[in-house]
Amino acid sequence: MDKCYWLINSNRSEVKRFMKNHKSIDGVFEYMFIDTGKMVGGLGNKPPVMTNTVSVEIDLAREIYERLLSQGWKKIEKVWI
Repeated sequence: MDKCYWLINSNRSEVKRFMKNHKSIDGVFEYMFIDTGKMVGGLGNKPPVMTNTVSVEIDLAREIYERLLSQGWKKIEKVWI
């Protein structure tokens, strides 16, 4: 599995996971999965409940990632077991 990049919103209630996938989909050979999840319990106590997944081209994923950072989202490492 490729490395995942995580973001969390400012009130620590929602996370986004960006994960690169190399499998072909409709002729696009490199794309990213962007998963959205809700935090349950305190950060680190339980893994987030993932609620939505979309796949987008890498350039669009970069734009989304940068836009979220500019809106106050923070980079985090996976801290739950």
